Amino acid sequence: MSVRRLDPVLIDRIAAGEVVERPAAAVKELVENAIDAGASRIDITIANGGRRLIRVTDDGAGMTDADLELAVERHATSKLPDGNLFAIATLGFRGEALPSIGAVSRLMITTRAKGTSHGTSILVDAGLKHPTRPAAIERGTRVEVTDLFFATPARLKFLKADRTEAQSIADMLKRIAMAHPAIAITLESDSGAGLTLPASIADDPQSALGERIGQILGPDFIPNAVPLDHTRNDARLTGFAGLGTYHRPTANGIHLFVNGRPVRDKVLLGAVKAAYTDLVPSGRNPVVALFIESLPEDVDVNVHPAKSEVRFRDAGNIRSLIISGINAALENAGHRASATVGTRTLASFRTSYRSHAPGNWDWRASHAAPQNTGFAEEPQSIFNALAPQVAHAPVPDDRQAQDTAPLADFPLGAARAQLHDTYVLAQTRDGLVIVDQHAAHERLVYERLKRERATRSVSRQLQLIPIIVEMDQTDAERLADRAAILEELGLVLEPFGTGAVAVSEIPAALNDGNIPALVRDLADSLEEWGSALALEDRLDHVLATFACHHSVRAGRRLRPEEMNALLREMEATPFSGQCNHGRPTYVELKLGDIERLFGRK
Repeated sequence: MSVRRLDPVLIDRIAAGEVVERPAAAVKELVENAIDAGASRIDITIANGGRRLIRVTDDGAGMTDADLELAVERHATSKLPDGNLFAIATLGFRGEALPSIGAVSRLMITTRAKGTSHGTSILVDAGLKHPTRPAAIERGTRVEVTDLFFATPARLKFLKADRTEAQSIADMLKRIAMAHPAIAITLESDSGAGLTLPASIADDPQSALGERIGQILGPDFIPNAVPLDHTRNDARLTGFAGLGTYHRPTANGIHLFVNGRPVRDKVLLGAVKAAYTDLVPSGRNPVVALFIESLPEDVDVNVHPAKSEVRFRDAGNIRSLIISGINAALENAGHRASATVGTRTLASFRTSYRSHAPGNWDWRASHAAPQNTGFAEEPQSIFNALAPQVAHAPVPDDRQAQDTAPLADFPLGAARAQLHDTYVLAQTRDGLVIVDQHAAHERLVYERLKRERATRSVSRQLQLIPIIVEMDQTDAERLADRAAILEELGLVLEPFGTGAVAVSEIPAALNDGNIPALVRDLADSLEEWGSALALEDRLDHVLATFACHHSVRAGRRLRPEEMNALLREMEATPFSGQCNHGRPTYVELKLGDIERLFGRK
């Protein structure tokens, strides 16, 4: 068969398959054009999930007659003023959106530029361009797309239900809107999924961003997140990162932007998950809204036809920017845990049953009333043991003042009791805190070991008699192969015959730990390392294993001073709101919530 040149209209329809794969893609291109035109308000109307109608109206700069003529031509754009493909400062250059949409639908554009006496419209019908004509319109642009894909009916078979397509459009608009809080965006749909996002009136950019993100991710995100503003070389990271105890079952809560463009990039997603490695439970995902600002020449936005992926000149710098930025912000959050932990706890207490006991009930007349005047001696003694302890504690500051403050004024309050030899109950000024002693101490030990490793000053303790640990021969060989890494972390061991290792030094922090159990557990976990795991992650994995074995175990009874010391150290230690496995270390219940639980409010 001979080679022939394709018809221009057919070429446009083939190109449209790359750019306009579904209605949401068409809306995305049109909304991005409106943003690049400087719009402060964008209104979108769709019918039948975008199949029958897509209308995008903006109050942006508009176009002149000559600009409109060129706008629907292939390879015509206003977004490359100097022709440099490597310095794109707008929401992108494809040069394909309008002609591609016009090739598979009926496209009507009506526009009016500032300073002109009238507007202009043009119709492109299945790739056939009609002459421009005068039209009545205020300043801005209105684009109407009707009968999408009527010129390529085979593509219609791949579209989903109207409601699903409408929801896809709404989700896409939310992602775009996050990066542009000063722009009001509305969506009207006959298939549900409507959207109203008013422009933020906050003067502070961070406040405006937080207001818009709260509109999209819900009112509980910002209270459970920390702001970021981190710079590395020529790149900057801003936005909000959710606390380690605020997470979701899927990665849909991870929102990433590069120079104002929403992206779904594997490198960036991997960096976010690496930053939350020991903060979020396995199988769960963090919630973040992160904005990367990079020099246009340092990022390629044309890797993917839909511009959903990017490529950085220095991907390592961007990865480090994300990991260090998130870690620094969460570290500054200290011991904070998400408020949703307490909310879930209260919800578990609630019941649909409501008591209707008489209001004049007298407990003393009850047949179950105690025969003495107080509590039974055994339970009461547990609480009395703490009574003298709760009064005051020194409050250290830079002046080394000797002032004292009530323990209840501290963020995690004053220890009142230990429940089931596992949970520390503390009282604050406006509520109570329940601490999982094992989970909390595990995080404290882990952070201490990480600090020592960072300064290369892991304290060791020499064993007068080496500890011999017997195990499977394969496990012993695996430990011997990693001996150099383990020695850097304070654990010195060597092979001891067949199927055993001799431990001659241990980290000082583990001096009262179960070393044989630790070594065997470590051998099991090393089997899962794999070649793809970075050295930093491997070291942290070992330290987490150390911390788990050294921690105060559930079932150990603590003295009052030990409980309060645990609370104070938690307040001073970053990330102590969750254990090394991402579970919360404490639950805080506000007094008002407790009173509502009992119907007192």
